[in-house]
Amino acid sequence: MQRKWWTLTAVSVATFMLLLDITVVNVALPSIRDDLGASFTDLQWVIDAYALTLAALVLTAGSLADRFGRRRLFAVGLAVFTAASLLCALAPDATFLNLARALQGVGGAVMFAVSLALIGQEFRAGRERGMAMGLYGATIGLAVAIGPLVGGALTDGLGWESIFYLNLPIGLGAIAVTYLKLRESRDPDATRVDWAGVATFSGALFLLVLALVRGNDEGWGSSMIVSLFAATAALLGAFIAIERRVAEPMLPLGLFRRPAFTGVQLAAFAVSGSMFALFLYLTLYLQSYLGYSPLEAGLRYLPITLASFIAAPIAGALLSRVAARVMLSGGLGLAGIGLLLMSGIEAGSEWTTLLGGFLVAGVGVGLLNPVIGDVALSVVPKERSGMAAGINDTFRQVGVAVGIAVWGAVFVGRGADKIAELLAGTPAAAGDRPRELIEAASSGNLDQALAAVPPPARDAVSNAAGAGFLTGLNEVLTLGALLCFAGAILALWLVREGEIEREPVEAAHEPEAATLPESAAA
Repeated sequence: MQRKWWTLTAVSVATFMLLLDITVVNVALPSIRDDLGASFTDLQWVIDAYALTLAALVLTAGSLADRFGRRRLFAVGLAVFTAASLLCALAPDATFLNLARALQGVGGAVMFAVSLALIGQEFRAGRERGMAMGLYGATIGLAVAIGPLVGGALTDGLGWESIFYLNLPIGLGAIAVTYLKLRESRDPDATRVDWAGVATFSGALFLLVLALVRGNDEGWGSSMIVSLFAATAALLGAFIAIERRVAEPMLPLGLFRRPAFTGVQLAAFAVSGSMFALFLYLTLYLQSYLGYSPLEAGLRYLPITLASFIAAPIAGALLSRVAARVMLSGGLGLAGIGLLLMSGIEAGSEWTTLLGGFLVAGVGVGLLNPVIGDVALSVVPKERSGMAAGINDTFRQVGVAVGIAVWGAVFVGRGADKIAELLAGTPAAAGDRPRELIEAASSGNLDQALAAVPPPARDAVSNAAGAGFLTGLNEVLTLGALLCFAGAILALWLVREGEIEREPVEAAHEPEAATLPESAAA
């Protein structure tokens, strides 16, 4: 088999592992909550701890890969991710699990940063790369398709720990293929690592998410939350100032002068901050509200994931024939329509209320993934592919991390307001009680919360908590749709074909003698 196909295989397997882990974890969250005594906030951090470290470090990982070798860093990322998966499986409490998830994000940052660059160096721009991106997108679709089902089956049959043990053989196999079959490559003009940029960017992102997660508990006008937002703004300002002045920035701001480059990053942020961030709350609806087991919930995710899996290779085939901005805008528009179709859930609704939205949104996501990957690489010179992939993955993960935190704040806030409205004049509407009830309903602990309520009032409080849950869920689904529509408009406006390398470039396949000694020496 040719080296380029081994490269695509290794990258796809690694990406499969990463995405499988994310979708599997979503379905396993209620079981993790039960076994580790996790709170609603802990459940948010199970996802956000991973997304935050990945987003904070993926740009640095891309720079390191360009400098020290993409194959070498890819293998390191695989090793860290695999080892962290073992720690996740052995976690004795929620705090340990979230720290291990953060370590997974470190490994994931390296893998994400290098994956598209490895594909880009082996497949020439145009139809050949479009085909590779279509297969890569199909892998993403497959991971999303079977993730909930595999996660549900493993969680029900072997416990939630098994979802992390699953990564061990996959990771070890991918490492072996990486060292035996992949070519080493690097950027001869790679720059030094911008550690000041890393510190300010990661600090700002962490403080922003912390403020959003803690806002309902502490009060949005409290000194703590105001201070966190102020510190976030200060660090972001410092980050921009550093990137403008440092000789070798981790995020070259000049790239954003290219409208197509900016447009594809905003598209990645929009789909991640909406669809992928909202999977957490849809899972809570299926398991905590409707009472499905992990396996039953996984089965009900199949329509959206299979639609994405089928649409991805079609999108890859269309890359060289249909304008990228049309596909980006169309995919985001379909995702937004799907989220609108999911909203409007009522107390007597069954899971089939989500079915139409699942199918439409699945097609939209399937169309988006290959296009985003292709455009992200094709609007920059090939030697900067590591950095370009890192920037794109940063926007994806920032979208997930910020999306989960924002939707959580809106979900709890609107749900608590609805509960307070329905129970006005009763003890259950006083103080923090409405917020505690919506969090209990979200985390599957409503029965325990109702035990403290006088028996005559339990039905009214239970109904109010359920109404609050649905109010919050419908609100975030609607807002997620609006984010998709905004991304669709921006992509249509900013992305232009003239800035995208479409025709095969002979230089992309010049004799590789210069890099073969590096490969042999690595």
